Amino acid sequence: MGAVFETRDDAPDERLRPLRVPIRSDQVFESVREMVADLDGWEVVTADEALRVLTCRKRAGLLGGTATITIRCEGPEGLPSTVVHVRSTSEGAVVARDRAHVLEFLTPFHRRVC
Repeated sequence: MGAVFETRDDAPDERLRPLRVPIRSDQVFESVREMVADLDGWEVVTADEALRVLTCRKRAGLLGGTATITIRCEGPEGLPSTVVHVRSTSEGAVVARDRAHVLEFLTPFHRRVC
């Protein structure tokens, strides 16, 4: 089993908590797709628009292995309230960088939507 890191409400660093934004989930999901396209080394593996889940892959070099990053946008249909959850799982990593992957996405994404 690989290393795992995901946003959680009790994280001591607020940048590692699920991101809550007053925007409709379909709009946030589109912003997620745009953000991933802007990140170096990230590639979209699957995009489920109905569930608003984007699965990405990032190769973290020889020691970092390959990370699968799942970004999920939850919110009531049509209402301006969305929670963005991010989870990174690494396989084949000598040095797991899952926390760094979550930050690599959430730090600029926070600036984009907040």
